[in-house]
Amino acid sequence: MPTLIDPYATLGIARDASLDDIKVAYRRIARRLHPDVNQGNPGAAAQFQDVTSAYELLTDAQRKRTYDSQIVRPAPDEDFVFTLRVTPSKRAVVPLQEPQVIYLLAEILPDPRAKDQDRKRESRLNLTLVLDHSNSMNGTRLDKVKVAAHQIIDQLNEGDILSVVAFNDRAEIIIPATTIADNKNTLKAKISLMGAAGGTEIFKGLSAGIEQNRRYLGPKLINHVILLTDGNTFGDHEQSVELARTAAQQGISVSAMGLGQEWNDEFLDEIASATGGTSSYINSAGAVVKFLNDHVRNLSNAFAERIRLSIAPDPDVKLESAFRLAPHPQPLPVTDGYLQLGSLQANRLVSVLLQFQLPPKMTVGFRSVARLVGHGDILLNTQQAYQSLSDISLEITENPTPEDPPVAILDALGKLTLYRMQERAQEALASGDVKEATRRLENLATRLLALGEDDLAQQAQAEARRVAHTSNLSDKGRKTLKYQTRFLLLGQSRETSEEE
Repeated sequence: MPTLIDPYATLGIARDASLDDIKVAYRRIARRLHPDVNQGNPGAAAQFQDVTSAYELLTDAQRKRTYDSQIVRPAPDEDFVFTLRVTPSKRAVVPLQEPQVIYLLAEILPDPRAKDQDRKRESRLNLTLVLDHSNSMNGTRLDKVKVAAHQIIDQLNEGDILSVVAFNDRAEIIIPATTIADNKNTLKAKISLMGAAGGTEIFKGLSAGIEQNRRYLGPKLINHVILLTDGNTFGDHEQSVELARTAAQQGISVSAMGLGQEWNDEFLDEIASATGGTSSYINSAGAVVKFLNDHVRNLSNAFAERIRLSIAPDPDVKLESAFRLAPHPQPLPVTDGYLQLGSLQANRLVSVLLQFQLPPKMTVGFRSVARLVGHGDILLNTQQAYQSLSDISLEITENPTPEDPPVAILDALGKLTLYRMQERAQEALASGDVKEATRRLENLATRLLALGEDDLAQQAQAEARRVAHTSNLSDKGRKTLKYQTRFLLLGQSRETSEEE
């Protein structure tokens, strides 16, 4: 079967490469990725499997002939592609006696033709809403959630799939996974019957929701679960996160949205980031309708789904952190060698800032640093699976040519510093250092004021005073600072409003 996972590109060789060329390329990559050499790096292990598969295919004469005869090269008016573009903060570094840091900005860009394509969109939404209807949702909150769900149903296209699960301390399937047809009024009527009662057990709701989403799971579908809650769950954190990781492996992403002040933001972050979804803070019942509708509208604009980035640093290089900058800023864990990045929209790129530690006493000359591979399913293609590869090298020299760091990386680091300042303040407070937490919040307020973020600066200053007097952050202040400093990475802060 033709495939867009190109074994020639995987080995970094031309299509007319000789058998010796293939063997040399394989040995060169194996010296960097083999588990015996690059121990403890799941990204290297994952990529080595792909490299070995490519090598085995191309060194088997019969399989190679079959592949070469079947390969379909994208034509200008046929298959679409995406591009992985990687920019280092430096292209030349001085060898030092101690470790040093370098940043890579990894951007995955959609095919520019996708914005203007007029072919009939074949991809469909497979959407599951998992909605908290515990006692704390009673009143305006639940009313607004119902309005949002009704509007989401109205904007779904014929052929899209919807399921709705309501949960408190039990899970109830309000709408089993069903194809949208002439049944929108019936679906909305079922949602209108939801009432508030009971406690909050997220695992039960999430488990039922993912099970409904699995019923129509497919590579040409946008398989997505939206979890909305206003409460904390107890005793089922690990189960929920493990469930999310399993869902990601099956091609399902989960976006987790917290309403109000009582929910556990670290927990929802973990669920969302494990699947390529987003974790968001909705601090107003009135904001629920627009927020959910905007989220579903963005899903409908997906060019590629299940985007993930495999990162394989060289054996002596360490990946220290990863932060998604766009379209939904948040820190990312490296799970099984991959960063789960979710959807790639037709009109927006996905970008990630990676921080690496280079070893001390590097030898002068050119050296490789990391091998990055972007994977995803392009929904408009006949064969969805596609990948794009970038292998990054640096020059190690005693006399590097002066160069300014890329503006995009400088800008991202400057704004990421604000997010990390509020994190460091929370860490200081958790360790009992009230004075240091207060100082960091005051510094954050000063920086925000200089950027013209007056309202957010006032919030930081108010929290600094609160910490100094009570040794505690308010739930609202902590979440506001956390999520608003994230959104500064998009060049804007997201306005918040008071609870209605």
